[in-house]
Amino acid sequence: MILVFVEIEGDAIKKSSQEALTYGADLASKTNDTCAAIGIGSADVLGDLGQYGAKSTFAVNGAGLDTFTPEGYSHAIHEVAHSNNANTIIVSGSYTGKSIAPKLAVKLNAALSTGVVAMVSTDAGFSVRKTCFSNKAFTRVSVNSEKKVISIVPNSYEVKAFDNHADVTVVSVDASSTIKTKSVSVDKVQGKIPLTEAELVVSAGRGLKGPENWGMIEELADVLGAATACSKPVSDMDWRPHSEHVGQTGITIKPNLYIAAGISGAIQHLAGVSSSKVICVINTDPEAPFFKAADYGIVGDAFDVIPKLIARAKELKAG
Repeated sequence: MILVFVEIEGDAIKKSSQEALTYGADLASKTNDTCAAIGIGSADVLGDLGQYGAKSTFAVNGAGLDTFTPEGYSHAIHEVAHSNNANTIIVSGSYTGKSIAPKLAVKLNAALSTGVVAMVSTDAGFSVRKTCFSNKAFTRVSVNSEKKVISIVPNSYEVKAFDNHADVTVVSVDASSTIKTKSVSVDKVQGKIPLTEAELVVSAGRGLKGPENWGMIEELADVLGAATACSKPVSDMDWRPHSEHVGQTGITIKPNLYIAAGISGAIQHLAGVSSSKVICVINTDPEAPFFKAADYGIVGDAFDVIPKLIARAKELKAG
């Protein structure tokens, strides 16, 4: 069995988990296996996962699982995986997935593959294509262990529709004795597209000169249906919240389009965005390092370019 962990956001399944489920279903078809989903929470929310490829669903609840902890969640997933002889566990490379994947690998004595960006190759054994060197390169790794834990980079795999029906089995697991950490409070960004799931991202750096000028970045993002991001210096100066910081020490993203205005493109920033499918850079300095990584570059002042992009985007949207 291939077991895919899905994350619930409100009353919906996160897009990155939908991608992981599609990946699991395709892998099951490739290896002549079955794909099952597992989630922590309500059976009502987890009752429609057949459309993403699951053949069955485990809805887990119990003591210690009301609030996310890596210990509690990994224990619950391990219990279900062990009881159902799951040989492969798939998670999204979200913060939650990254925190439970290593624990699952230890509990299952499994090989751990993180940063996976493509379907498993079975031409010569079992191998995965994954990122390396801070997302600046890719490598293919052979996995020889019987049990495997695979973490998928968000926006790496397209969600597909399946004509499946997934029966839901409610499972009760007591994870209270395994929890070593306590969540004191959770601050969530409300009303915005999560950066890790955004297909379009508009970002800016110190070239915008101050937080008072971020209105045009937010307007462009709103017109495009994009998320907003920023460079590390911007978040360090509290111009923007740290939840928007992308880069080596911030959030790693892989959108279809990344627009960067007023960001020089230091190697630390590139490490977090270099996997973007298309990068568009706006900078007044034609020698800015970012242009070397860009698919499209505009040498110009963001204060002139961004308003024109907004106007044109509104025209296209209206048409």
